[in-house]
Amino acid sequence: MAKTRANFICQNCGGIGNRWQGKCDACGEWNSIVEESAGSGIGARAVMGAAKGRVFPLEGLAGESKPAPRIVSRMGELDRVTGGGFVPGSVMLLGGEPGIGKSTLLIQACAALAGQGERVVYISGEEAVAQVRMRAERLGLAKSPVELAAETSVEDIVATLRQGRPPALVVIDSIQTMWTQSVESTPGTVTQVRGSAQALIRYAKTSGAAVILVGHVTKDGQIAGPRVVEHMVDAVVSFEGEGGHQFRVLRAVKNRFGPTDEIGVFEMTGLGLAEVTNPSALFLSGRDASAPGAAVFAGMEGTRPVLVEIQALVAPSTLGTPRRAVVGWDASRLAMVLAVLEAHAGLRLGQHDVYLNVAGGLRVSEPAADLAVAAALVSSLTGAVLASDGVWFGEIALSGSVRPVSHAPARLKEAAKLGFNAAVAPPEAGEKGSGGALRLTSCQHISSLVADIAASGAQRKRAA
Repeated sequence: MAKTRANFICQNCGGIGNRWQGKCDACGEWNSIVEESAGSGIGARAVMGAAKGRVFPLEGLAGESKPAPRIVSRMGELDRVTGGGFVPGSVMLLGGEPGIGKSTLLIQACAALAGQGERVVYISGEEAVAQVRMRAERLGLAKSPVELAAETSVEDIVATLRQGRPPALVVIDSIQTMWTQSVESTPGTVTQVRGSAQALIRYAKTSGAAVILVGHVTKDGQIAGPRVVEHMVDAVVSFEGEGGHQFRVLRAVKNRFGPTDEIGVFEMTGLGLAEVTNPSALFLSGRDASAPGAAVFAGMEGTRPVLVEIQALVAPSTLGTPRRAVVGWDASRLAMVLAVLEAHAGLRLGQHDVYLNVAGGLRVSEPAADLAVAAALVSSLTGAVLASDGVWFGEIALSGSVRPVSHAPARLKEAAKLGFNAAVAPPEAGEKGSGGALRLTSCQHISSLVADIAASGAQRKRAA
């Protein structure tokens, strides 16, 4: 009888090896390799005597295609991120840190759909039924017709869901606690997570139910488990937020049925998550306009313009290597902006500690924030207070020139709606529309930005 071959799989990245070792060669994680059977898993079959494949027809690119139907949850921020609602037969992976509010968001979404007459099933693998009921009672949703169960066996879950009317939405909280009998490994391992996800995806495609899988995240913010699970599902959504702030950001990372750059903003209250229809007003609330080192950035999150305050602190350093601390922005991009300021604007920042923060806990990823970051850095270094009614946006090149960015009219329109009167932007922004009555200042080079800030600071000192 042939000997069963075993594989050694990393539980952090899913890398496969033929022997055990203390450190994974693929991701560098220590003590993450576990021995698992190579012949287990959904779809695994013996090599000898394998059945022949069936012939299926091939079609061309031309043809009629209808838009995917949607199950609207009537939670505006959630529907915005999903692209207009849940698609029947789709599978979405929701990740987030523990305690961020994933279960609260999903219970509210389930209650909203169940209130429309849809069948909604919530399967909890981490909490008992009584714990979920207590959360629903605290949120005022105890009377919602949501079907609830605490189960971890995938086969039992699928058999139960096939009874009666097909559900419109199924929530699995979480995929790391599920296990299937077709996999010979312990629950939580890479093989079990992959096998359980594949079984639930197969159920979603055959039944037409929308399935949401909740996934844990690692300490660096990535969804735990093999990356192949993210490739198997139709959408990957992350629920982000800071423990010291009351709002949460729902961000689409992958979406086969909608945009991948949309965000939804929620505020955590005593009665659950409340939708924030105007996130710019929330991110700018409580800001100190009289302090140097603060600039308002007119950014874009998907199709939505968002204004956020960027704070910078430049202080003399007593260390041989000055500190560079960044929260909410790319540290490598900060290093590039600092180098451009030194090379093309004559600023000496090599002996200063630099601290940069995006107020409110929002993470900014677009390069259009370069100009606002530079303005905040120059303001903190020189002590000049920036105009409280102005916004900044623009991409800085390595040559020091300011490059144009997309959606300039939408950025200017949002700034004007919130009461801002001035904007510093690339020259091309004025050609596409001034966004109302805003006073637009064109900035072609980073040196002109530094000169304008220094001149305005000197004028205010003379006036004082």
